[in-house]
Order: sequence, then structure tokens, then C-alpha cells
Amino acid sequence: MDSIYKSVIESLIFASDEPIKALEIVNAIKEIDGSDVDINKKDIDETVNELNTKYSSNDASFHILKIADGFIFGTKTNHAKYVGYLSTEKSKRRLSSAALETLAIIAYKQPMTKPELETIRGVNSDYILNNLLEKNLITIKGRAETIGRPLLYVTTDDFLKYFGLNTISDLPKPREIEEIMKDEDFLEQRRKIMMNDLEEDMEKENKVEAENENKTE
Repeated sequence: MDSIYKSVIESLIFASDEPIKALEIVNAIKEIDGSDVDINKKDIDETVNELNTKYSSNDASFHILKIADGFIFGTKTNHAKYVGYLSTEKSKRRLSSAALETLAIIAYKQPMTKPELETIRGVNSDYILNNLLEKNLITIKGRAETIGRPLLYVTTDDFLKYFGLNTISDLPKPREIEEIMKDEDFLEQRRKIMMNDLEEDMEKENKVEAENENKTE
């Protein structure tokens, strides 16, 4: 592979808003410079490893991550709590605690049906499921071979992107989750999410009360 393509690969990953797959990079290069260019998916993987080695030696604050079988730039994990703070401020992208709970159950138990989910959660999950479907964090994958043939739900590539995972097997193991639950940064973020949820519920209640008052006037 010509050394010039190392910077091309770097620029394609940098310019991509979503994780870009190795094959997409190969196709982009061949589309511009011709199909006879000697470059393949293995070259992309090796180049990414070389770039990450260079970033590490320069003590850069970022590196290239492999997420959902694609490549994307991301900040180092030791900066996560700072970047995470900004993320929690973006309420449109933030998931409620109920949504996170539902996602976690589906992620670890998939494929699973709505009745199975509601048995675990103990509450109706119609609204949460519809919300997660709209965000494309879960999708429907056929029907179960049980009475009524209920729909089966699984997580999507967008779920992997949202949580910075390459494959579903990268989910933390139960023992790791116990350690995370004790982490002070996690507890603080959890507290903020719960407070935001409470504030949103109060805003909804106030809005409903105001609408009811307007109707009675």
C-alpha cells in the first residue's frame, strides 16, 4: 500500500460523523484512484493501529475507536467524565432511567418479547419500546414461536454507537457492572439523571394542570 494512503485513511475517518467501515474506506479510495489500487481491509486495520501508536506516543487526547465494526475518532477514556458532563447536558439525546433499564434488559436477554420484558420490569412498557424504536436503538426481529407469536426485540448498530461498543459481546459482565455501580463518578451521573427525570415529570404535571385550568375557564 502506498504511504500516501495512510493520511487518506486518517482523513476519511476524521471526516466521518458515523463509524466508517474498512470496506467503505477501500471502496472510496478505489472509486477515486481506480480499482487497480493495491489496498484492502487488512491495510486499513494496520494503518489504524499505526495511527493509534503515533497518537499515543504524542500523548494526544484522542485515538481511533472501533465501534459497530467501523472506525471513528474519540477522546481517551481518562477524559470521559469531562466529555460525559457535556453529553448529559444535551437532554435531547439523554435517555431516561426507565429507557436505560429497558435497553439493558433487552441487550442482555435479546431477542426478547414485550411480555418477557414487562414480567421483568413489572410495568407496562409500550411507551418506552416505541420511544426506543423511534430512536433506532432497538428493532423488531421476527416473532416468537409461542402463543400469540409476540414480536421479538433486539438492539441495533445505533445502540452500539450510542454506548461506544464494537459488538454486543463488549457489554460489561455482571461482575464488572457491580464494580461500576460502586464508582463515585457513576453514582454522581446516576443522581443527575434521576434529578433530570424528576424535573421533567414535574414540568409535565404542571403543563397538564395548566391545560386543565384553561379548559375550565
